[in-house]
Amino acid sequence: MGAGAWRGPLVRLRMRLLAEINATVHGQDLHLERYDRPAGDPGLYGPDSVVWRVHGHPAGMLAGGFAALLLQSLHPVAMAAVDAHSDFRVDPTGRLNRTARFVTTTTLGSTAAAEAAIAGVRRIHPRIRGTAPDGRPYRADDPELLTWVHTAEVHCFLTGYQIFAATPLTAAECDRYYAEAARVAERLGATAIPGSRAEVAAYLARIRPELRVTPPALDVLRLLRGFGRSRRERVAVRVLTNAAIALLPDWARAELGVHRPRLVRALWDRPVARTAGRIMVWACGPSQIRAVAYARATATSTTVVHVEEIG
Repeated sequence: MGAGAWRGPLVRLRMRLLAEINATVHGQDLHLERYDRPAGDPGLYGPDSVVWRVHGHPAGMLAGGFAALLLQSLHPVAMAAVDAHSDFRVDPTGRLNRTARFVTTTTLGSTAAAEAAIAGVRRIHPRIRGTAPDGRPYRADDPELLTWVHTAEVHCFLTGYQIFAATPLTAAECDRYYAEAARVAERLGATAIPGSRAEVAAYLARIRPELRVTPPALDVLRLLRGFGRSRRERVAVRVLTNAAIALLPDWARAELGVHRPRLVRALWDRPVARTAGRIMVWACGPSQIRAVAYARATATSTTVVHVEEIG
C-alpha cells in the first residue's frame, strides 16, 4: 500500500481528533470573531511574545492546566471560594471551556476582546465572597488570592511547556514569560506579582506554609482522574492527569496523597504523556485561532481594504 493510500484515513483521523479536542477544550464554537480583527492589533502580547509560544503548545497547556488546578486547590481559602461558588462538580467540561476561553482570548484575542474578557471576570469577582470552613473570610477580588491563582497557573503552564516542547525556553525566556504573563494578572487586580523564575520560586517558598489539602481539593483530584464523556476521552485525560501530577512539586503530591513512585513518573507517565502530546500536536496542527490571530496582528488596514475590494 503506497503512502497516498494512507493520506485519506489519516486526514479523517486528524480531523476527528481535532474536533474532539476543540469540543472538549473550547466548546463547539471557536468564536473566531474575537481573534480576526482589527487589522494590525497585536492584542495584549503579539506574535513575538513568549506568552504566544508557551500558550500555543496544546499538550503543555493541558497538562500544565491540570497541574495548576491541583496546585491551586491546596490554598484552603481559595478552594473554599471555588467549592462554594463553582459548578466544577456538575459541569466540569463547561468549567474547562470557560477557563480555556479566557486564557485563549487574553493571549491571542484582539485588545478589545481581551479587555472585555478581563472586565467580565472583574464584574463577577465582587459577588464571590464568604467564609472558609476555618473561619477566614474570602472574596474573589482579594489581590493576594488573585496573585496566588495567577502564579500557580503560569508556573504550571511554563513547567508543562518545558517538559513537552521540542525546544524548551532558555532561562532568559522563562523570565520574560513570567514578566509578560503578569499583564493579565495586573488587569484582574493582583498585586506584587512575581515576574521572574527567582521571584516565583521565592513566592512559592513563602506561601508554602499556608497550603494544605482539604476535602474539596481531593474532589478536584478525583474529578480529574475520572473526567471524560467517552472511553477515549477518559483515557486521554487520565494520561494528562498523571503527567500533571508529575509536574507538581514533591510536597504538593504528598499533600494530595499521591504516592506515585519517581521511576513510574519518569519511565511511564512522562513518556506516555509525551507520546500523547505529540499526537495532540499533530491532530491540532496549525491552530485555526492562532492563524487568524497572527493574520490580524501582522496585517495592515491597507491590506484588509485591498482584500475586501477584490473580494
